[in-house]
Amino acid sequence: MKHEWKEFLQNAGAEFEDDCVATFGNPERERRIIHTGDLFCDLSHFGIIAAYGDDAAEFLQAQFTNDINQVDETHSQLSALCSPKGRMLCNFRIFRRDQTYYLVLPYELLEAALSRLRMFVLRSRVTLEDASDALMGIGASGIKMVEHLGDSAGRLPENIDEAIEYKDYTIIRVAGVVPRYEIYGLLEPMQKLWQALDVHATPVGANIWELLNIQAGIPVITAASIDAYVPQMANMQLINGVSFTKGCYPGQEIVARMHYLGKLKRRMYRIGFDAHEKPAAGTPLVTESSTASQDIGSILSAQQSPDGNYEALAVIQVNDAENSQLMLGDAKGPEVTILDLPYAFEQEGDK
Repeated sequence: MKHEWKEFLQNAGAEFEDDCVATFGNPERERRIIHTGDLFCDLSHFGIIAAYGDDAAEFLQAQFTNDINQVDETHSQLSALCSPKGRMLCNFRIFRRDQTYYLVLPYELLEAALSRLRMFVLRSRVTLEDASDALMGIGASGIKMVEHLGDSAGRLPENIDEAIEYKDYTIIRVAGVVPRYEIYGLLEPMQKLWQALDVHATPVGANIWELLNIQAGIPVITAASIDAYVPQMANMQLINGVSFTKGCYPGQEIVARMHYLGKLKRRMYRIGFDAHEKPAAGTPLVTESSTASQDIGSILSAQQSPDGNYEALAVIQVNDAENSQLMLGDAKGPEVTILDLPYAFEQEGDK
């Protein structure tokens, strides 16, 4: 995290854990505000990779699950980098400012993703670098956020994944139960934007943004889930994160075969449960009759909700999710309830 930005946030009341904004002093109030008001948060727990050069678009097109040709100053997209076996090594949002592409992904995965991409540069005229200190990120959400953010930035993107470049920052509309935006820009303009939002909205910790992603059904691959899931297992095709017509990329044959010929045996669900503490990513789900060797499903990400219970995204065997009572951790663990997602699953024959 850029030193000047961290110092600015500390002066604004941010409390840090492991270089991540944990809270602004009142975690319970921050959770409650998710449904009752407008909020904004620092996004520095995500890192940013910059890609630029004459061959940048062609190079990225050959690496990712989505069609990079659809990304310009007015349109961002979700995408993923896969292993040759078609499993996600990371997923991210990609947007463009001027002639530079920016990939936003968990900071803990940035170095590994950067190293892997550099392996394939060869003679391509493309430069890949860590731009986490070049652009600051703010997430903003709320019913009145259109008004509050519009006071500072003027016109806002109306559709999901649409982007607008406004002076020294880019504003992207992202999926959410209420209007939600990600903003990326230079230090001083972002400091001014933070101060403007602080007049009308409540600053919150990174966990609240994760909860909003859970409720929107947006998976985030972390260190605990690297190389574990084909994109369709995490619903990436349902949130416009996969193109099945763009051509080759690492793992494309596996991803395409599952789409056109396979039957999806596991997918990502939103779940709820009552627990004493937040389960870690990778925590297993079981049924009354399953054995320790059976892989029923596991937690992708979890956060406490305003009512004190927990919500999570979990990749689960479809048959077990639809026909069995699930428990968290072991057979004596909390019972799990399947919650609604804001999008529908594909039906057989929709391909």
